[in-house]
Amino acid sequence: MPLSNSQYQAIMRIYNERQYEDKHGQDRRRAEVYACVPLVKELEDRIASCSANCARRLLDGDMNARQEMKAEVEALRKQKAALLAEHGFAPDYMEMRYHCPDCQDTGYTDGKKCHCFWKEQTKLLYAQSNIEEVLARENFAAFSFDVYDQREVIPQLEMTVADYMRQVYGWCRDYVDHFTEKHGNLLFTGGTGVGKTFLTNCIAKALIDQGQSVIYLSANDLVDIFSGNKFRTDSEEELRDMYQYVLDCDLLIIDDLGTELNNSFVSSQLFYCLNERLVRGKGTVISTNLSVSMLRDMYSDRVSSRITSGYTIIPLYGADLRARR
Repeated sequence: MPLSNSQYQAIMRIYNERQYEDKHGQDRRRAEVYACVPLVKELEDRIASCSANCARRLLDGDMNARQEMKAEVEALRKQKAALLAEHGFAPDYMEMRYHCPDCQDTGYTDGKKCHCFWKEQTKLLYAQSNIEEVLARENFAAFSFDVYDQREVIPQLEMTVADYMRQVYGWCRDYVDHFTEKHGNLLFTGGTGVGKTFLTNCIAKALIDQGQSVIYLSANDLVDIFSGNKFRTDSEEELRDMYQYVLDCDLLIIDDLGTELNNSFVSSQLFYCLNERLVRGKGTVISTNLSVSMLRDMYSDRVSSRITSGYTIIPLYGADLRARR
C-alpha cells in the first residue's frame, strides 16, 4: 500500500543511520591501518595529489596528462595493496562496506526503490498493523495438534484429522526450510475455520524472521492493486511500485481467493501475476474456501491451469476449529 509521509521518513531515517554507520566503520578501519602502516596514508596522499595535478595539466591543454596519471596512480595503488597484504589487511579493508551494495544504502537504484527498501517497507507496515500481533500468536511455535480431532477419520485418506495435520505441518516446515532453494508454491483449500490462514501465518512469520520479503494480501486487496495500477491516475508511481513489488517479493500470500468480485479483467490480471511469479521463480501461497473444481469454474482455464500445474495443493479437512475452541 502507498506509504504516508511519516512512514516514508521513518524508512529513510534507517538509511541515514546506515550511511552514518558505513562511514564511521570506514573511518575506524582507515585509522587502524594508518596507525599500523603510516606509509599507506602517504601513498593515498600521493594518489590524490597526482589526480589533482592531472586535472590542472588537462586544463592547460596537456593531452598526455591522463595516460601518465593512470600509470603513476596504478603503480601507487599496487604499492598500497602490497603493504596492506604484508600487514595482514584485506585489499578492500579500507573501502566502504554497505548493508546493501546494490543501492549503497541509499534505498534507491536507478531512481527506483531498491529491493532492500521494499523489505524495510514490509517490516514497517507489519509493525504498524495488527498482522504483527497476529503473527506473534499464530506461528509454528504456537502450533498445537490438540485442536484437531483425534478420532474423526478422513475417508479418502483413511487417517484421522490430527494425523493428517501432522503431515501438513511437516510439509509447511519443509517449505520454509527449503524456501531459498526452491521458492515453491502452495494452495490451501478447505472450508471455513479449518486452519488455512493459521498455516499461512506460520509460513509468513518464519520467512519474515529469515529476512525474506513477504506480502500478505486478501484477494480483495490484490484486486485493488490490480485496478489501481491499471485505472487510477493519482499516486501513479507508488501504485506502479507496489504492483511491481507484488511480482517481485520473495513470497506473496493471497488469502481467501474467490471472495473477490471476479470478471475478465481480474482473471487476466490474476493469471499475469501468478504466471509472472512462476517465471521469476518467486514463491506464492494461496488459501481458498473453493475446491479445485470450483476454481476451474470461477476463473479462466489459464488461471486454473497455472495453479494446478505449478502449485502443491494441500486440502484441509475437519470441523470449524473456531467453533471447537
